[in-house]
This record gives sequence, structure tokens and C-alpha cells, in this order.
Amino acid sequence: MKTDKKELNALVLDVLMKGNLDDQRGGFRREPVVQAVGTEQFKLLELIPKKTEIQIHERIYIGDGEREKIERVKRRIFYQDLTQVAKLELPYVVEQLVMENEPNFVQFFNRAISISPKLHMLHLLPGIGKKLMWEVLAAREKQPFESFADIAARVKGIPHPERMVIDRIMEELQDPDVKYHLFTSK
Repeated sequence: MKTDKKELNALVLDVLMKGNLDDQRGGFRREPVVQAVGTEQFKLLELIPKKTEIQIHERIYIGDGEREKIERVKRRIFYQDLTQVAKLELPYVVEQLVMENEPNFVQFFNRAISISPKLHMLHLLPGIGKKLMWEVLAAREKQPFESFADIAARVKGIPHPERMVIDRIMEELQDPDVKYHLFTSK
């Protein structure tokens, strides 16, 4: 499970040059807003850009110190706060981040443990029940997994492990009542 720390980079989901339409202030008082997702903990953020062009899917630095394109992080937002464009782009960006960080997610399959006597971390992935969980545990006992392709080849019931991870991340982002956060921070 992720620790709660600051995001250093984010991928842009939407750029609102005239500000958020939900802003109750008059049009001239609204400031431009960028909606983005953090690259490590998948935090959904609202950012205030500097007077520079920003593209959807662009990776931007939002950590401490001098930022090239972002003036400040305005606030953390929730899935419901995203624009329609941002909601449509989010699955593609999550997939991109999962594929870029494949070794980290493969390690999840290698290191997943029981949460309680009746619940294992692997059960939280969509499509994994007791039978598949035991197959994963047996396969990783013989030799740790090296890639998503390795998982798919050695555990026949999991043809696309990356899809399971992506779907779980989307569930954690969309459902405010999800109890366990495997890949996102609360």
C-alpha cells in the first residue's frame, strides 16, 4: 500500500484556461486551472498554471522548488470534481502510468500478503478469487514474476494482469468509499 507523500510529477488530464465553471466567482476573477493525476500515488489535483501552454497528457513537475509550468498546487480533488474531458482521459493516463512503472506493479504480485485471515491483497484485484489467488501464490513461490507477460504465461487465469491493476486503480479513484487502497492514497 502506498504511503501518503507529496507527488513530484503529474500528467495533465484537462486544461481550463477560463477556469473551472463550478467557480462561483465572476468570469474575470476565475483563474486558469489544470486538472492532473500524480504519477506515483494517482492523486487527483487541481493546479494553477503559469502563463505558458500546457497540453493534455503532458508530464509536469509539481514538486518543491522552481516549477517550469505550474505556479502552485491549488488543491486535491476527487473523481466527481473532474471535468468530462478529464474523466475520459483518466483511464488512458492510468494505463500509461501502469505500463511505464511495470516493475513496481509486478512487485505487487510478488509481495502481496494477507490483510486478514479471510482477505488477501490479491482478492482486491478484479477477477481474482481464491482459486486464482492460490495459483498466483504457487507460481511466485517457484520463482518471482518478472513482468506482466510472465504473470500471464505462468497463471493461465490471468491473461492481462495489467488490466486488473488499471481497473483496481480506477475503482480506488472513482469510489470514495473503497476500504483498501492498494495503489492510490486516500
